[in-house]
Amino acid sequence: MSQKLSPITALLLTVPPLLWAGNAVVGRMVSTLVPPITLNFLRWALAFVILVPMASWVLRSGSGLWSHWRRFGLLSLLGVGCYNALQYLALQTSTPLNVTLVAASGPVWTLAIGALFFHTPVHRAQALGAVFSIVGVTIVLSRGEPAQLLNVRLVVGDFFILLATACWSAYSWLLMRKDEPEAIRQNWAAFLLAQVVFGLGWSGLFAGLEWGLTDAHITWGWPLIATLAFVAVGPAVLAYRCWGLGVQQAGPAMAGFFANLTPLFAAILSAAFLGELPHAYHALAFALIVAGIWVSSRP
Repeated sequence: MSQKLSPITALLLTVPPLLWAGNAVVGRMVSTLVPPITLNFLRWALAFVILVPMASWVLRSGSGLWSHWRRFGLLSLLGVGCYNALQYLALQTSTPLNVTLVAASGPVWTLAIGALFFHTPVHRAQALGAVFSIVGVTIVLSRGEPAQLLNVRLVVGDFFILLATACWSAYSWLLMRKDEPEAIRQNWAAFLLAQVVFGLGWSGLFAGLEWGLTDAHITWGWPLIATLAFVAVGPAVLAYRCWGLGVQQAGPAMAGFFANLTPLFAAILSAAFLGELPHAYHALAFALIVAGIWVSSRP
């Protein structure tokens, strides 16, 4: 369903891409210090510590968490256990260009999953918005030179990020289904903690497999500690809080377009921390993505 976009909702849906872009930048910076799936587990372990003081009651037997374990187990598998783990995995074998290019299919995945599994029709405005958004992201990824896209070659990492994007789109749609107790739904910290509880099981299982099947190791130091603090507070807790509210207010299809702001924010942060200055095509891409959001939000 096409919904009108308010400034508050737009802000809620803009904060997560900014934090996720920061997550990608610092994730690259510590890629040699910690294995990718282990980084995802440590991130959510710290988020659990942050959330428990705010909503410890959700862990009690009568809260409804355990009686709705299927609901939270599925949400946590998609949003906590799989999405970032697959993203970090993708960067091990694929280039950032390929990873972000495939991830730009997010709005298409969101509209397709909504139509196939949630019986939500795709309006022409949404389809046109998806085209604007993907073209804008493609301009960023090709650095304003479309010929560079001809050199893209798919590898196993591209499959990982494609699967991650599908998981996130499905997760966003599932947020719209109010199958959990109202007390948990109305408390953002409790709702996120309920997912993290089961998510630690999923991410811990995947991290255990990583250590058992690969030559994994961790190099501890202040760079890694600072990174863990950031990814736990920002991309995990704060971003999920804003994203959940934004999806509930605007719908998952609309939210999918805002997710494509991530590569633009990544370009800005790369300029600030990696010395890569933005160019004119960044402004053009930003205009196209904003146009996609505006078109898709028309009643």
